[in-house]
Parts: sequence; C-alpha cells; structure tokens
Amino acid sequence: MSTTPLATASPPAPPRSITKAERSLAPDIARGGMLLFIALANVPVHMWGMGVDQYNHFTGQSSADHIALFIEQLVIAERSRPMFAILYGFGIAVMASRMFARGMDPKGVRKVLRRRSWWLVAFGFLHAVFLFYGDILAPYGAAGLIALFFVHLSDKSLKRWLVWSSAYLVVIGLPILAYSYSGSGAPPVFTDVPPYVGQMVIGAVVSLSLNVISLLLAMFIPLVAAGMMLQRSGWIDHPSEHLPQLKKVFITGMIVNVLSSLPYALVALGAWEPTTPLFVGSIYLTLLGGMYAGLGYICGFALLAHRLRNVGRRGVPGMLAAVGERSLTCYLLQSFIMAPLLTAWGLGLGEDIGYLTAFGCAFGTWLVTVAVAVALDKAGKRGPFEVLLRRLTYGPKRA
Repeated sequence: MSTTPLATASPPAPPRSITKAERSLAPDIARGGMLLFIALANVPVHMWGMGVDQYNHFTGQSSADHIALFIEQLVIAERSRPMFAILYGFGIAVMASRMFARGMDPKGVRKVLRRRSWWLVAFGFLHAVFLFYGDILAPYGAAGLIALFFVHLSDKSLKRWLVWSSAYLVVIGLPILAYSYSGSGAPPVFTDVPPYVGQMVIGAVVSLSLNVISLLLAMFIPLVAAGMMLQRSGWIDHPSEHLPQLKKVFITGMIVNVLSSLPYALVALGAWEPTTPLFVGSIYLTLLGGMYAGLGYICGFALLAHRLRNVGRRGVPGMLAAVGERSLTCYLLQSFIMAPLLTAWGLGLGEDIGYLTAFGCAFGTWLVTVAVAVALDKAGKRGPFEVLLRRLTYGPKRA
C-alpha cells in the first residue's frame, strides 16, 4: 500500500464531481447490495402491536416467520452496519486523496471533511426525529469527525490506530454493547401524546444518545480506519490486481459470518433457549464476527465486479451501481417509504405482521429505490441528497 502524500499548502479547491466513467464499479455495487441488507435489518423496528419474549423477538410468529428471522440473523444481522462503516471510511479516503491530488494541505482537507461530517450528523438527527429512530447517518458522521485526523497519516500510523481501536472495541466496546442489546426491547410508548410526537421525542433522545455512546465505545472507528486502508490498498478500485487476497478474505469472511452468528440465529429459530449470560455471549459473538463478515461481503462484491467487468454498468450490476452511486438518497428513501407505511403514527400496516411479511416489505422497498436510482441514472442526474450534501460541504458556487 502506498502512503498518502502530504501536499504543500494551497488555496482550497474542491474536486469536481466524479463522472460515471471515473467511478470504480466495485464500491458502487457493494453499496447497492449493502442497502438491501440495511432494509432487511431495519424493517423489524417498524413492526408493532406485539409482545416480545425474553430474547426481544416478537411473539405470535409462525414457523415461516421464525425461519425467515433465522436466515436474516444468520447472514444479515449486524453485517450491514460494518459494511456501511467500512465503505464510509473508503469514501472518506477517496475524497481526501482527490483533494490532496489538487494540492490542498492536510488542514484544508480536514476542514472540508469536518464540515461534511457535521452535516451528516445533522441529516441523521433529522432522519431520526422525523422518520426512523434507528438512524445510522449521525453515528457515522460522528465517527468521521474522529477519522478526519487519519487522512494524512502514513500507512504504518493508520494501521496502529486500527489495531488499538479494534482492541478497545473488542475488549470494552462490544461487551457493553452486547449486554445492552440483551436487555433492549421495543422503545417506550407515550400514551398521553400523539404517536408522531412520541416518535419525534424518541428519535431525538436515541440519536443524541447513540452518537455519544458510539464515540465512547469506538463502535465504528476501527471499521472506518479499515475502510481507509482498503482504499489505499487498491483492493476495491483494482480488484483484478488483488484476486488472491480478495478470495481469501471473502471465503474466510463467509465462514466467520455463519459460525459467529449461528448461536444467535438458533435463538431466533426457537431451537435454543440460552440463559442470559449465554445469550449475551451469542450477541457478542455475532457483533465480533460481523465486523470481519462485513469486510468479507465487500470483498465478495469486488470479486463480483471483477467477474462482470465486461458487462460494466448494465443489467443487474448497473442497477446495483446506480443505487450505490446514490446511496444516501436511497438509504433515506427507504425510511420515506417504510416508516409512514408501517409505523403506528403512519398507516399502521406494521401492526401484528410477521417477520416474513416485514422482510417482504423491506425487499419491495429496496426494489423501489432501485427503480428510482435507475431512472435518475438514465436521466443523468445524481441523487438529490448527494447534491444537497455536496452543496452544503463545498458551498453553492463549488457544488
């Protein structure tokens, strides 16, 4: 891997938007696939009207619902957030490298990234308040405020930060997180206020709390650093040059993926009823394995992009890439669709539905975002939220 060069001081000059021809296919395909994972992982939050058991699973589910939840817990649960964090770090590194290439000094690069991170925090907070309290944009924006200090580091120094932050997360962060997950059920319900007002209060409290907790536990710092290292390595931008490494991480990642999540998935299936300490341990194992599994999935998408390199941005790869190019818009669009459709403050269709039906709604929602992204792509337009974020980051005259 090459070290990011330190540039001499120069007037800040933001890079122009990357054209489609300049974009790497693998990261966009990975983001497009990741958003399907996110939709499936998030939709249970919109289910309501049912009780939960001691493992925080909705009661009254059919055998088909338990099987659907088992599959989701086995291969998707706690995988989308690591994927998102790694790709977020990858994106930060891409932005930084392009600004360095234009002669911007480290201070100027950090200033731009700091502004962008704060706007992501703002986007995420508004998203949590008005639509979905499980927002992940704000915690990633908060992580970006820390990661912006990594952009000018040498590979050796960045790797050192990755190792130490990972050790902290594994030893301190994940055990606390696993214990908190084991006791978390449905959010509190305010009976003396309108449902939407209750959503706004819960969204604000959860968003602010999650930002603080995510930083204290370093939930995403090592993953963001890993994404930055991944960009420097060229594995994703130039997969043809790194096929042995990509295959190794993908295969081992999928093995870790299944083995680490199997105990937790068996609980969802109803085949195992562990004691509280063992249940907490199964959550910890899922969280720990999910970090490496997320990297494995990304390497798998890079291998897919390499295999389909002659197809380019056509057919299914083109659809996934169109979503990936507009990942911020498509992520928020999921909430614009699912939240009003399913929640108690909206149409309320999520009342008493089973997991299988909920996952079907999530998949259908993702397909809608694919259709929207493809339509924008054919019209030659970027996602509206990508345009807005760039304008707020660089200013209207430089957007």
